[in-house]
Amino acid sequence: MSTQGITLKGMTWNHPRGYDPMVACSRLWEERTGVTITWDKRSLQDFETYPVEDLARAYDLIVIDHPHVGQITRETCLAPLDVPEKAAEAEALRAGSVGASFPSYHWQGRQWGLPIDAATQVQAVRPDLLSAPPQRWDAVIDLAREGRVLLPLRPPHSLMCFYTLAANLGTPCAVDGAEFIATEAGAGAFEALRELAALVPSMCFEMDPIAVLEAMAETGSAYVLAPLIYGYVSYAMAGFREKPVHFCDIPSAGKNGPVGSALGGTGIAVSAFSSSPRDAIDFAYWIASGDVQKGLYAASGGQPGHAAAWEDGAVNASTADFYRATRATLEAAWVRPRHDGYMPFQQAASDRINRGLLEKHPAAEVVADLNRLFRESFKTI
Repeated sequence: MSTQGITLKGMTWNHPRGYDPMVACSRLWEERTGVTITWDKRSLQDFETYPVEDLARAYDLIVIDHPHVGQITRETCLAPLDVPEKAAEAEALRAGSVGASFPSYHWQGRQWGLPIDAATQVQAVRPDLLSAPPQRWDAVIDLAREGRVLLPLRPPHSLMCFYTLAANLGTPCAVDGAEFIATEAGAGAFEALRELAALVPSMCFEMDPIAVLEAMAETGSAYVLAPLIYGYVSYAMAGFREKPVHFCDIPSAGKNGPVGSALGGTGIAVSAFSSSPRDAIDFAYWIASGDVQKGLYAASGGQPGHAAAWEDGAVNASTADFYRATRATLEAAWVRPRHDGYMPFQQAASDRINRGLLEKHPAAEVVADLNRLFRESFKTI
């Protein structure tokens, strides 16, 4: 069947890592199939908060974050991707998933996205200013006391840091209707975050990972370390910014190494309202495949979600070993809650943590509010 003349619209997020590979791959896809795909982009903040249903009514292909899957399942605004004719390709993607990237888009028995970008909170360092990244949390605190550390604390990243610390200390937060976290364990994670937040510049409360990495990459920057931050491979590439930033496994606050980091990354989804859903699904599987991910996708500045790219020598060589150096953290990452009602909780919990940090609220009081907000997030919306 000819596909000449078909045009699809896609929405991704506004960063070279999120936009450039989609445009490059779509250009090749058009050459091969005749299907044109045009891409719009939205801010990182919109990416984390904007209603997916609104996007699905305007776009055929949407790059999403896995915590949205509970909400989008209720809204029936995305098309399930586990269609029978793609069973073999789906199994290949599942087998090639890095960490929990592929299953993070599986909800209520269906697959709602395919991972095209894998990320989790890792550690960012200026290799020209710091001889070796800290392995333990107490070494991070020492550097922070010297004024050399940044930490993204703009919502939702304060909550992401809390998640990572809680899991790394041995008590991951709940993902279902149970208690979010026990008071003692939650207080321990909050106090660890509070200690660091009190030592970093106050501007960190307005900074997301991109802002932190931009500040670190400047010539003359005083900042050599971000201990918990979503990795952005672009900053490790020579020439992307004035100074390269390298990435490695997170420092351990607990006793089990770089475990429990809050999983991020993105997946490609197909609108249930698309007039050409089969063409959109074909593209989604193609761009998520190992050959494309380790080839054109990575070469165009993407941060692949497929193990074929993470293990590729050329891909690692061009990114200062970004993938090999953070693989252990990604493989041991923790998947956030994904129920319908989670996204409002994520915003409210982040705000509550920041108020607690800035206004010096007792840790037990903050944890009690987080537990209450989590319980309320399961009520019918």
